[in-house]
Amino acid sequence: MTALSFALVISGVILNAFAQSLLKLGTNRMGGIEFTLANAWEIALRTLTMWPFLLGFGCYAVSLVVWIAALSRVPVTIAYPMLSIGYIINALIARFWLGETLSLGGWSGIGLICIGVWLVARHG
Repeated sequence: MTALSFALVISGVILNAFAQSLLKLGTNRMGGIEFTLANAWEIALRTLTMWPFLLGFGCYAVSLVVWIAALSRVPVTIAYPMLSIGYIINALIARFWLGETLSLGGWSGIGLICIGVWLVARHG
């Protein structure tokens, strides 16, 4: 994998992970909401006026473009497993930015993901 290909894959993964974390931050700020057809427009308008959602949507959009560029250069059998890095990023963001807890099992899972990604990247 070339440096550009690797940069595209990692950038797409990071942008996607940040998008997910920003959406979670937005939902935390909105509080508990019961989605119904009756309140769909109200919830849609609220999400479109909150910066975490808007920034999250933007990160998703950019990540999609970057990911398409990555897939044009990297076999999907290598690129797709790299998305697992997003789980690691999201877990760390959730732990250190959103204040969520991470059990020993969670940390162990992250370790296994790291080993898996390394094996896929190394041996394709």
